Amino acid sequence: MRSYLGYLIIAIAIIISAILAASTLKYRFKSGETITVTGLAEKDFIADQIVWKGSFTRTGMDLRTAYAALKADEAEIKTYLNANGIADSNIVFSSVDMFRNYESSYDEMGRATGNRFSGYNLTGRVSVDSRNIPVVEKLSREITALLEKGIELNSTPPSYYYSGLNELKIDLLAKAAADARQRAESIATNSEAGLGSIRKANMGVFQITGKNSNEDYSYGGVFNTTSKEKTASITLRVEYQVK
Repeated sequence: MRSYLGYLIIAIAIIISAILAASTLKYRFKSGETITVTGLAEKDFIADQIVWKGSFTRTGMDLRTAYAALKADEAEIKTYLNANGIADSNIVFSSVDMFRNYESSYDEMGRATGNRFSGYNLTGRVSVDSRNIPVVEKLSREITALLEKGIELNSTPPSYYYSGLNELKIDLLAKAAADARQRAESIATNSEAGLGSIRKANMGVFQITGKNSNEDYSYGGVFNTTSKEKTASITLRVEYQVK
């Protein structure tokens, strides 16, 4: 009887030891396992700043005369912008670019014989940076009023920006982190495992595209300036410990 009891105790001890060993092995295995997910966050927003640019040109054989005409155009443009609600603080005129124009001359056989000076080409540039988007949009469309005064003003489409990008990025990062956590928890639950702490996290590309546009995302990040209504997105790659 005593011998049988001794064998029973030994058998129980072996079973307990096997269970403990298996549990330890399972813990060590899980402690080395991780779950890696990518969280995504998006947010629509409207630009609160507009930048409109234009250039104007004068040509002439005499540099002083051409320059005087260009400066007169600059004064006329400034007066026009002021009259339409644009303050001086929102207007910037850049320095004048000057080029010498030359025409090639040919002989009766069509062979080039040299270059002949044909006058000066002077170009000025104006930029309007404002928070009053409707006013600047209207100006950019109705700039023909200056053309009627003989001012050769070439207007570019306005660019739209947002002054709260830093705050927007922080908000998107928090939402991307929450999205990553939710994805990781779903994987862990379906794998009958627990989710531990974060081992590492890497922010992905911050993109700004036109709202409802078909713009392609790029590795370096898209930064749309042509659309007033935009969509910002960010990704966050997070690695969690499995427990």
